[in-house]
Amino acid sequence: MERTTPPAVGERLDWEALDEPVRARIDAWLGSPVVYATTQQGGFSPGIAARLRTASGQRLFAKAVRGSVNSYSTNMHRREARILDALPRNAPVPRLLWQYDEGTPDGWIVLLIEDVDGWHPALPWNEHEIERLLGAMDALGDALTPSPVRSDVAEAVSDWVLMTRPWWAEMAAAAPAGLDEWSRRNAGALTALAERAPEAAAGDTLVHLDLRGDNMLFTADTVLFVDWAHARTGAAWNDVLWLAPSVEMQGGPRCEELLARSAAAAKAAPDDVTAVLAAIAGFFTASALEPAPPGLPTLRAFQAAQGEVARRWLAERTGLA
Repeated sequence: MERTTPPAVGERLDWEALDEPVRARIDAWLGSPVVYATTQQGGFSPGIAARLRTASGQRLFAKAVRGSVNSYSTNMHRREARILDALPRNAPVPRLLWQYDEGTPDGWIVLLIEDVDGWHPALPWNEHEIERLLGAMDALGDALTPSPVRSDVAEAVSDWVLMTRPWWAEMAAAAPAGLDEWSRRNAGALTALAERAPEAAAGDTLVHLDLRGDNMLFTADTVLFVDWAHARTGAAWNDVLWLAPSVEMQGGPRCEELLARSAAAAKAAPDDVTAVLAAIAGFFTASALEPAPPGLPTLRAFQAAQGEVARRWLAERTGLA
């Protein structure tokens, strides 16, 4: 049965929202003015995401946000720029072409990236694109092992707050309104399980850590991965764990089936997978109960849907009732 899931969209700004002096700098760098801009709706950024065409016919993709809208997003754009700049040319990732950063708390940061004539996967997911995606993820892991990015640019996933924060213990202590009964009953066991997550997640692959359908582009002969702001170094199978709940909730295979079809996950110890899944499920569950960030009105509902799937998967792997 087809699922109805929350959309992965922020409150996009049109290209014209970018201050005129900033657009003038972009035109100057391009050597030809931007004459056409099409806003792209998918993804959780409260800024500009647009495909551009210049008067000379050049095509590129622009993403931009200003600190006065969402300071977290400006920091993520800066982090993504550093990572994209360090990736090898053979990685299946659109290249960063240019960046402009006003460098002030309320200012703009703009990234210009290669435009890709591709498409996001069909939803609900179909088997052909699932098969293509899994092959592409395995190739991505091979290309990014060992991590080509310095540790001061992409830190270890084992040190990431999303992996180290005691989500379940905090929820048990606060007992927030809206917390589901399964989580209330099992918070103690899940706290102990997730304590192993940082150690279990460790590895030497640069992993994306934010893979969803809206963060990948299919073309006739390849799959490219976009939005690298969360990338860190860890075990390659981290990516399939973060991806699986969104795939299942958007009509694709069950999480355990997707995991079983991943070449990277075949190398993982089952207990390590379960420990990392406990941290992921804790993050989605706790985050969904927080107020929506500025400009991202659908984020919490999307996280809640991912959390529901992740908890069900975790219950299956642990036997916790």
